[in-house]
Amino acid sequence: MRPDFSPSIVGVEHSYLLHGQRLTAPSLQPGLHVVATPIGNLQDITLRALTTLAAADLIVCEDTRVTSRLTNHYGISAQLLAYNDHNAPRVRPQILERLTSGQGVALVSDAGTPMVSDPGFKLVREAIEADIPVFAAPGPSAALAALAVAGLPTDRFFFEGFLPNKDGARANRLAELKTIPATLIFYESGPRLADSLAAMATALGDRAATVARELTKAYETVYRGTLVSLATDFAIADEPKGEIVVVVGPPVEEKASADDIEASLAAALETLSVKDAAAAVSARLGLPKRDVYARAVEMASERRSRAS
Repeated sequence: MRPDFSPSIVGVEHSYLLHGQRLTAPSLQPGLHVVATPIGNLQDITLRALTTLAAADLIVCEDTRVTSRLTNHYGISAQLLAYNDHNAPRVRPQILERLTSGQGVALVSDAGTPMVSDPGFKLVREAIEADIPVFAAPGPSAALAALAVAGLPTDRFFFEGFLPNKDGARANRLAELKTIPATLIFYESGPRLADSLAAMATALGDRAATVARELTKAYETVYRGTLVSLATDFAIADEPKGEIVVVVGPPVEEKASADDIEASLAAALETLSVKDAAAAVSARLGLPKRDVYARAVEMASERRSRAS
């Protein structure tokens, strides 16, 4: 089966600045190009992102003032168009019209990877519905950067983004997240951080957690502890500034007590063989089969001794 995409860059027409040198940027394939931009450190921009932005007929961004700092730094003169939650219904048709006419349009967020807590989703969806090619130029992401330095399990993670503002809605949402068997990733602001950490500690329990602030920037700070300790610390600390990511470890599995094992095996041995009883109990309690089987043999022997 042939892939439904083609190389996203052809020809040579445009340019950008890199380390003081002006470099040529190939012309852009028509379509929507979803481009990740730095979350703080401008050196985190990829070469592909630079060539894509330089060659774009239009750069669609959340805030032109924010994105212009990036484009000015790298000497990129492409047109900028603001596209955000406030103007999306009005602006989106204009963008789709330019895409339909065969232009190459780059979509960026204020920082990081578009489509993560920003309004880009509807634009991408409508471009796909209109059979307009969509390309990804991957790169920085605050969520993944925080996960990488948190020191918490990474085999499964769930990105939640921002929790609701109101206390009741936030508590309800955290209750829904409590049983997810994965590391949780939240975005948060400085004014809300202490209250959110306290709500997390109440709803999720005292799990391992990390608060990452201003990642990749000059004042990058990473705090590690538990939800209770972090909530206590930030409740009395000065309100933190900057972009914040909170990473919370998965639920801690409670180990079955010796009494639980004994009771479960006693019930299972009433109807099952030693082998089958041990297999059933180890599966239900998540315990090593060898250990449960050894205890099942002992209990079966004790029962025979009492019977004789």
